[in-house]
Amino acid sequence: MQINLISDTVTKPTPGMLDAMMSAVVGDDVFKEDPTVNALEEKVAKLFGMESALFFPSGTMTNQTAIKLHTQPGEQLICDKYAHIYNYEGGGVSFNSGVSCRLVDGSRGTMTAAQVESVINPPDFYHSPLTTLVCVENTANKGGGTCWDFQELENIRKVCDEHHLGFHLDGARIWNAMVEKNETALQYGQLFDTISVCLSKGLGCPVGSLLLGTKEHLEKAIRIRKIFGGGMRQSGFLAAAAIYALDNHIERLVEDHKKAKEIGAALLAKSFIKKVEPIETNIVIFEIDESFMTSDIFVNKLKEKDILIIGMGQGKLRMVTHLDYTDAMHDVLLKQLAAF
Repeated sequence: MQINLISDTVTKPTPGMLDAMMSAVVGDDVFKEDPTVNALEEKVAKLFGMESALFFPSGTMTNQTAIKLHTQPGEQLICDKYAHIYNYEGGGVSFNSGVSCRLVDGSRGTMTAAQVESVINPPDFYHSPLTTLVCVENTANKGGGTCWDFQELENIRKVCDEHHLGFHLDGARIWNAMVEKNETALQYGQLFDTISVCLSKGLGCPVGSLLLGTKEHLEKAIRIRKIFGGGMRQSGFLAAAAIYALDNHIERLVEDHKKAKEIGAALLAKSFIKKVEPIETNIVIFEIDESFMTSDIFVNKLKEKDILIIGMGQGKLRMVTHLDYTDAMHDVLLKQLAAF
């Protein structure tokens, strides 16, 4: 039995999801003639109380499209130093939009309104890039699945309004945050100009993300999606998986969170674990005492037992719980960790 904790993207469609996919009514979505994609977009836009939504192949593409919507070449966006758009999107911010990132030294992937305001460049000082956008990621992956304090997000919104800045949410794991913090999609829809939501992580879909915003934003976004090569034809098969996941896989995320916290406790019980980041959702990030064994040796020892985890660089290791990580797998992992 292989136990794959590399990411929550390793899941495979459940039998119920496969049934929904195989019975989907499809058309050509490039011509907006796929009824299942249209239904998904309407469903998620309504869920967040936003005007419009557009289906994309990936969350990287939705984020990059949003950045291009809000900025012009030579401008600057503000994000935390751990942000996915800066660390894990292949330099797309500069490549696709010609924009630079002003990094904030926040806390586990989050930042305060005061920190944001302190790094906004004066708009009349033409020697520095014009600040036009603030991006936040919830949950913050590199911070260890950190959930943002919603009041702080509201405070950042006020700063954005005062300085005429766009406000984009990378909601790759927003479903985890909402479940853990007992928040609603409508709360987020009222706060942000654009939102990216991922379907292929905690929700267990094989492919897909959506970008949400105003009708004006999304009319521009469909052109950017075309430029990025993101148009898909009979993608209703994928949209059907998403509709099924939204109806069946959100509330169960608490199970992933519970298992992650139990893994964290098991790691903290070992003397060779130097640090475990606080665990709020389904991501466990920890560091090994290298005087006991190197991170690579630890990863390989687990791999020998058919347990797969991943290194994040700078000595950090990551495990991510998910839909396919069963109770039986969890028991095996805890026993293996105890045996170290």
